[in-house]
Amino acid sequence: MGWEAWYALAVAIGLLTSLAFRAAATDLLAVAALALLVLAQNLSGSALLPTTPEALSGFGSQGLVTVALLFVVVTGLELTGGTTLATGWLLVKSKNLTDAQMRLLLPVAFLSAFMNNTPVVAAMMPVVGDLSKQLRISVSRLLLPLSYATILGGMATLLGTSTNLIVRDLYQGQLNLLSEGQELAELGFFAPAWVGLPAALLGLAYMMSCSTWLLPERKPAVSLGDDPRQYTVELQVEADGPLVGKTIEEAGLRRLPGLYIAEIQRESGEIAPAKPQERLRANDVLILVGALDSVVDLRKIRGLATPDEQSRKLDVPVWRRTLVEAVVSSRCSLLGKTIREGQFRSRYNAAVVAVARGEKRLSGKIGDVRLESGDMLLLEASPSFLHRQRGARDFYLTSSVEKGEVRRHDRAWLALLITALLVLAASFNVLSILTASMLAALAMIAARCCTSDEARRSIDWSVLIVIGAAIGIGSALHKSGAAEMVADVLLGFAGGNLMLSLAAVYLATALCTELITNNAAAVLMFSIGWQTADKLDVSPLPFVIVVMIAASASFLTPFGYQTNTMVYAAGGYSFRDYFVFGLPLSLIVFVVTMVVVPWVWL
Repeated sequence: MGWEAWYALAVAIGLLTSLAFRAAATDLLAVAALALLVLAQNLSGSALLPTTPEALSGFGSQGLVTVALLFVVVTGLELTGGTTLATGWLLVKSKNLTDAQMRLLLPVAFLSAFMNNTPVVAAMMPVVGDLSKQLRISVSRLLLPLSYATILGGMATLLGTSTNLIVRDLYQGQLNLLSEGQELAELGFFAPAWVGLPAALLGLAYMMSCSTWLLPERKPAVSLGDDPRQYTVELQVEADGPLVGKTIEEAGLRRLPGLYIAEIQRESGEIAPAKPQERLRANDVLILVGALDSVVDLRKIRGLATPDEQSRKLDVPVWRRTLVEAVVSSRCSLLGKTIREGQFRSRYNAAVVAVARGEKRLSGKIGDVRLESGDMLLLEASPSFLHRQRGARDFYLTSSVEKGEVRRHDRAWLALLITALLVLAASFNVLSILTASMLAALAMIAARCCTSDEARRSIDWSVLIVIGAAIGIGSALHKSGAAEMVADVLLGFAGGNLMLSLAAVYLATALCTELITNNAAAVLMFSIGWQTADKLDVSPLPFVIVVMIAASASFLTPFGYQTNTMVYAAGGYSFRDYFVFGLPLSLIVFVVTMVVVPWVWL
């Protein structure tokens, strides 16, 4: 092999090593490795290294664009409450940890088979948080199983993971390069299900039976109980909403930590006791007290609205509103006046959702609170409120609330319909996955399930950068002959045995996945798997499936798969938790793959 092969291999190994030791951000390291390859080609002019257009071609791949569009689709689901609407009715009936895991993991695994894993976990994390509060258990009992369940479910279809999309894109590219007379089977939408379905069923059974004693209780880095502010919030039960006739317990109003109902004011004027079995009536006004995070979660519950039509009278459409915190200054013109007397909504075009005065509990309705300097107000307003008030004297400080977008519950069913049409169109080949995802993303924005700004913010650009750079690096490994060299080494260890070669490719891919990321590992190992099949003079399809499955089967570290990283801090996990809980799962997937792939594709 020429120096180009050794150089490309050295760059790839350097990338793996630097990513394993977290030398810098993943996307920065991937781009740096790609830049080294482009630089070498430009200086040497070698035809065995990718040119600049070839190195950058990955950023225009269909798989990468599809992943970006799926982030937008799930954002539409989250902001309309579609995810909660689809799963809440099932999860609210959970009685204990095992029951909750069964109700959570089975639907999530099924859902992730038809949607990209990363946005599914992002959409479900708030639901899991609510479920853990309901059962009064640590989120560590649910978040890691949630991540693993999406990985397992995602193995079953081409749409399930970004890895599958990327590998399918690479496979299609190789089919287009075949000469006349050479034919290979197309990679069908459900082709990975031969391995993914049994692996998912066995993996879910393992998690539900063993997580109780393999996953300890972990406290997240930041607890909701750490917030000393006690907001008083006033909400009204919508007359035609789903909460009418439900008890306080059934409505989920006692499950948020640090939040309690101070009183219930009936439409008749009576004050009802806030007992767990007290049934809610139409137009009941609830006075609640709790921490900011719990107040934000409270606003996600369908059937509750700001009373007196205050938020509905705002001169801002719901899809453009967000939650804002503002501290009343000593020069505020409304000092000493109640919120109602001062006509707060008309003056500022913002509705007061809740009020906090240090650790003091405020009584009565929000409109009757007399404003004092230092009061913290939680407002429902447009983002422009922040810009208008920064130079004004009425408030010391204004800031947007993280994840404070106002839910558009009236569009939840529409968001679910758009997502269902996406899944059906892609599943039955009515449209390509890319086309269906593009139409679904545009429909979410057009229907105001999310705005264009929210859509842009939802996209995890670091994930896309890693995918695009990894495709360029994989191209360099193939073009320089490095992939063929590695394939020869693997065949040497396997002694030319087909089964041992499949196992060697699987284990090498799984190791790369744990050290770097699933997408990078898939792209790097695809060329190696293809070359190995070529050396053995067999169909490359079983090796493609092995790479696809192994690249997704990341259960041993927090950094091999995006969803594992997402739940790492939120669940308060340690590296040991991933290894202890994930090792049996890795073995299950490996054994299933080694049994099924030869049976189906050889």
